[in-house]
Amino acid sequence: MQTFLEYVLKNLVDNPAAVAVVRSQKNGHALFEIRVGPGDMGKVVGKQGQTIDAIRSLAAAAAAKYGEQVEIELLEDRPQQPPRPAAV
Repeated sequence: MQTFLEYVLKNLVDNPAAVAVVRSQKNGHALFEIRVGPGDMGKVVGKQGQTIDAIRSLAAAAAAKYGEQVEIELLEDRPQQPPRPAAV
């Protein structure tokens, strides 16, 4: 499943080198966390979320074939902001 998600995402975005798919467990089923480059987030989400919904549907259908459940989270990398100085 991880290979499938990487394949789909790398062919969808402008910067395939920035695609990262990490698998873990959550509530007894597979959780895939997806990260893409900052300029590619909109391409993965799609218009009104249609693209990410389609990716989730494909993953769920493939997992159901093997009696499994999957969850996909699209994570956004935010640059670290320096802490604000304390008010005096």
